[in-house]
Amino acid sequence: MVSTEYERRIAARFAGFDQDGNGYIDREDFNVATKAVLAEFGTTARSDKGQALYIGAEAFWQGMAGIADRDGDQRITREEFVSGAVKRLRDNPERFAEIARPFLHAALAVADTDGDGAATVEEATRVLRALGVGDGLATAAAAALDTDVDGRIGETEVVSAFARYFTVPE
Repeated sequence: MVSTEYERRIAARFAGFDQDGNGYIDREDFNVATKAVLAEFGTTARSDKGQALYIGAEAFWQGMAGIADRDGDQRITREEFVSGAVKRLRDNPERFAEIARPFLHAALAVADTDGDGAATVEEATRVLRALGVGDGLATAAAAALDTDVDGRIGETEVVSAFARYFTVPE
């Protein structure tokens, strides 16, 4: 049962991970997300960037399962997701971002079409849309990631925003 406002906000984040909408998060959701990002940028799975994204997705899944999959069935229910966030991440949102860092780093590398180490706001918007975020929200979220308003989004900006969004401190 989701009881506090914090828990309700965390529960709302669950759908962002449940890519196929089947009611739980599993390894396949991370594979679906990876395939969508690669397809958006025309990057092959066998390329260095494609392999890095798959490896990052697996690391992210393993880290999340370690925090939230309490019964060990390789699936994270909404309740497990909320419980894991509340019990293990509430006081340390950076921990969640560190679990996600390999995936976020690799996704930025795929989106960074000019190879300068950062994605443009437009490229970040494309990543978010590929991950299922609606157009308007993707555009607004990508713009918000550009905290120094230089038109470029680096790993530090993404990881920090990710920690804030998915752990939602009260």
